[in-house]
Amino acid sequence: MLKDESLVSSWQSFFEENCRSEIETIALEYPENRSLIVDYWDIDKADPKLAEMLVNQPFKTLFNAEEALKNIDVAAEQKLQLHFRVRDLPETQKILIRKIRANHLGKLAAVEGLVKKRTEVRPKLQIAAFQCQKCGAFIKIEQDEDILKEPAECYEDQGGCGRVSSFKLSTTLSTFIDSQKIEIQENPEGLRGGAQPERISVYLEDDLVGEIGPGDRVIVNGILYSMQRRRGTFRLTSFNKTMNAVSIESQEMAFEEVEVTEEDEKEILKISKDPDIYEKMRRSIAPTIYGMNVEKEALVLQLFGGLSKEMPDGTYIRGDIHTLLVGDPGTAKSQILAYLSKLAPRSVYASGKASSAAGLTAAAVRDEFGEGQWTLEAGALVLADMGVACIDEIDKMEETDRSAMHQAMEQQEISVAKAGINATLKSRCALLAAANPKLGRFDEFIPIHEQINMPPALLSRFDLIFSILDKPNRTTDTELATHILLSHKAGEMHEHIIKSKSPLFSKDQESVLMEHVLPVFEQEFLRKYVAYAKRNVFPVMTDDALEILKNYYVDFRSSSEDSVPFTPRQLEAFVRLAEASARIRLSQEVTTEDAKRAISIIDQYLRRVGMDRETGKFDIDIIATGISHSQHERMRSIIDLIKRLCNESPDGNASRSDIISEAEIEGMESRRVEEALDRLKRNGQIYEPTHGKYRIAE
Repeated sequence: MLKDESLVSSWQSFFEENCRSEIETIALEYPENRSLIVDYWDIDKADPKLAEMLVNQPFKTLFNAEEALKNIDVAAEQKLQLHFRVRDLPETQKILIRKIRANHLGKLAAVEGLVKKRTEVRPKLQIAAFQCQKCGAFIKIEQDEDILKEPAECYEDQGGCGRVSSFKLSTTLSTFIDSQKIEIQENPEGLRGGAQPERISVYLEDDLVGEIGPGDRVIVNGILYSMQRRRGTFRLTSFNKTMNAVSIESQEMAFEEVEVTEEDEKEILKISKDPDIYEKMRRSIAPTIYGMNVEKEALVLQLFGGLSKEMPDGTYIRGDIHTLLVGDPGTAKSQILAYLSKLAPRSVYASGKASSAAGLTAAAVRDEFGEGQWTLEAGALVLADMGVACIDEIDKMEETDRSAMHQAMEQQEISVAKAGINATLKSRCALLAAANPKLGRFDEFIPIHEQINMPPALLSRFDLIFSILDKPNRTTDTELATHILLSHKAGEMHEHIIKSKSPLFSKDQESVLMEHVLPVFEQEFLRKYVAYAKRNVFPVMTDDALEILKNYYVDFRSSSEDSVPFTPRQLEAFVRLAEASARIRLSQEVTTEDAKRAISIIDQYLRRVGMDRETGKFDIDIIATGISHSQHERMRSIIDLIKRLCNESPDGNASRSDIISEAEIEGMESRRVEEALDRLKRNGQIYEPTHGKYRIAE
């Protein structure tokens, strides 16, 4: 039907001249490899007419190209049935999903996005064999639509009786092909201003199936076409846009979607040598928000990130830096998250109370897309793969997400085992999260895990935890109020100049006010800078930097004999921050300055949330287990004391007053003892058989 001898001849000569060696290589690997992939520009160089026809009449051109491939004579044991696939389409054919219109239908196009959902691989009828119920002849019908096409009669040209009959499908004599459906969603970084990401369904066949999963960033080259919608038995006049994939290009390299020109590269290299680069980077993060210098410096380091390492034994060490902001209401936590989600080259913003079935991690869902079957859907952390996931109100996340978060943060993978689907998705992203204290305001004297609705095991996976307090202070309050009011005045003047017919203020007056709220580096430039650094800079630690980190770690731990100031997990955080610091100035070496910067930031974090207020020492147990070392020792002593008093007591119980008085003799404060008793009771380690009397829970 579509066969055109002159077109077949043109393709045959093209393959003979340009692809002979590739076809011979495929012949050796056939049938495992059964696709010839050709660059569009190679076709355009050899025969521009063929290239133009390929774009405008893809069905006909691809059919004839595959017919021509059958005629290529190679010394193979079996006849080759090769697919012809084209990649690297011209810019004119790269179309945003939201820009697809009726005039694009039937054309070859390239659509970029990330895989949101995928169905299982299913066999699809290609040629159906029907048996006539009157004469028993087998009639073969090619299937080119979704709905099964049956023969109108028992065709004589296929050896049938020529009569109208009923037919039975024979699956054994029919030809099947693997098929799969995926859903592509627009890249989130291309959506500014809170636009809803649009999606398109893509059909994959044969050797394209099973290769990509949810969260993968791809460019799909394929033929756009429309599919009729139905409402029950009625066929509607409005159609769905869909796509048949010809080839798929995976974006394996980091930030391929961020284009860095030669001029940009020169500017980036020039700025990287600026001695004030760190200060300028910090001032480019949310300049309308006053203060928070340590937090902003940490966020700059998080943007650049450390190095992910794949060890020879298969161990994976993450390079992404996870940061948690906990604090009082009205301290601009959400504003910082929103700003960073717009700034990071690949980012996803979500709330912990995510409404989607996939939530923060991933899920198996049952909906129309999979035609009633289970499909795999990616959540926020999977969609932010290789970028930054900004999660607000993380303390309010669903219980199902909480269990998957441990693996997502450390191994940077999410395993889904549900409804017969066993899959592991990548979530190689830095996590920036914000949480509110349960009691409304942050209390410095209560352990952090008691204030946030998150288990200590999850809190310990954050490299940095910052408590943002709102304390009255006349000096800082004056500076903060001035900053906020001047920001508002600058915004008012900007709106006034734009919208008034006869403005009262000049542009110069506006620019003077705008100076303190403008970032040093424009958002677009900073995105390019981060993308360039992540693509090209892979720093290695110098011996001096290694020695500084090692000595700091060993000295700090040995200085605190009765508690654990920090664990090897914090040492890895030092390394990640030092690598990120080197990346900011595009250095391939981690120097002593980078090591000191990492130490100063972690020192600030531990002072705020990792200090035992009783002893005045750092104690990572407060974050890792929720109980400081001194509290743990006290609770152990009190348990021993209760055991002794129970053995001595005639009724086998220890009274609260006796426990407190005995503990005071041993040098414990009564207030601390009462706190410990309440905690032990809450944990179920002791119980109260009668009021004011305790017994050890066996």
